[in-house]
Amino acid sequence: MSASAIFVLDLKGKVLICRNYKGDVDMAEIDHFMPLLMQHEEEGLLSPVMSHGNVHFMWIKHSNLYLVATTNKNSNASLVYSFLYKIVEVFTEYFKELEEESIQDNFVVVYELLDELMDFGFPQTTESKILQEYITQEGAKLEVAKSKVPTTVTNAVSWRSEGIKYKKNEVFIDVIESINVLVNANGSVMSSDIVGSIKLKTMLSGMPELRLGLNDRVLFALTGRDKGKTVVMEDVKFHQCVRLSRFESDRTISFIPPDGESELMSYRINTHVKPLIWIESVIEKFSHSRVEIM
Repeated sequence: MSASAIFVLDLKGKVLICRNYKGDVDMAEIDHFMPLLMQHEEEGLLSPVMSHGNVHFMWIKHSNLYLVATTNKNSNASLVYSFLYKIVEVFTEYFKELEEESIQDNFVVVYELLDELMDFGFPQTTESKILQEYITQEGAKLEVAKSKVPTTVTNAVSWRSEGIKYKKNEVFIDVIESINVLVNANGSVMSSDIVGSIKLKTMLSGMPELRLGLNDRVLFALTGRDKGKTVVMEDVKFHQCVRLSRFESDRTISFIPPDGESELMSYRINTHVKPLIWIESVIEKFSHSRVEIM
């Protein structure tokens, strides 16, 4: 089971827009969300899941908004959170910046998107490029487009339209990595890891199938070629276009990519990293309201 309803709230807890998908949870239950949040925050017990009676709130904060899903079942929490972050991604694609003003200025489009993103509590079409084919930002086109939903939505490859043509076929791959370092008061590195993602910009005709190989320790161990220069990736997350069965069997990332820009995968590597930039600070407290940091 997934979400019963989705709410978008401002920082004061006022509901900006909501969509009731299943009708099995009273919509007035959302009034308990902000008091619960403040209570948990004061007690230092803030968690991503909060409960009031038999109703559970799963929430994320983005900019000046709270996105909240409600359910009274033992739902798949990871699915719900993936969906909430997908909502953020889709709305950002549509409105450039997702904040209170963009929700208020695009109320009709937001409601249309909530209708298409989920049906009876289960995620449906979540690829923004496909949604943009029949949900436009012009209200006049909105009504015309309703009768003509692209067949892509019901195809096996729901993230890419058919008939795409380019004069010149090109693929750009960017590997973006950031380093997280935890340092104690003495200046010793306690832990460090690398968080990375692989971004694609695809301009290919038709339905191309791409394969990507990685410097993956598991792959080299399987083939008996491990020479000590490989890496172990953790928390790997793939775009829905990747054939997971192929990856599990021979560690090959095989996929039909979405058109344009997309994130193929993200990962984390646990390794000892030397900090690239080191900052030392001297903190002086002059009064309860004045602190000087040098």
